[in-house]
Amino acid sequence: MDIKTSEELVKKINDLKEKAVDLSVDEDLALGVMNLISMEEHLYFTAQKTNKSEYFDLLNQVREIRKKMMEKLIGKYEGELWCFVKHTLSATMRLIEVGTKLQSQNKKEEAKEVFDLAYDLFNIFWAIKLKIINLEEFKKENLEDKKIEESYSKFSFKNLVEKLIDCCKE
Repeated sequence: MDIKTSEELVKKINDLKEKAVDLSVDEDLALGVMNLISMEEHLYFTAQKTNKSEYFDLLNQVREIRKKMMEKLIGKYEGELWCFVKHTLSATMRLIEVGTKLQSQNKKEEAKEVFDLAYDLFNIFWAIKLKIINLEEFKKENLEDKKIEESYSKFSFKNLVEKLIDCCKE
């Protein structure tokens, strides 16, 4: 769907809500993928710091699980969408961790800013997963017309997760 206005975005969101799709499983899966990516990173650094290759073997096992879960999460993909999704989820997780550390240091304003950025990324992930934005059109508009902020700004996706996903539904 080619969304050009905020009204079209609202209509798309309302259409998705009416379909009563349970996206909470996908939300849990996205969080699981985030954690698997973090596990891969920790195993890499542990292998490097300890000079023990068995951590690389374990990393490969975790990577295979992450690949299977990502395939369930995003299905067929084109171009570099796979990597984009992986890095979006990874960056989301890292920003949450940074926000948590800032929060524990009583830097609440800085933490809130980082938490908000993490949530913005998570909403972008959902906008792509649910095909609320057309990446080809996004790319064309960004290159051809600087009105990108009007139709695809992060504010358009703010609270997308809240509008579409209720993780408490069982």
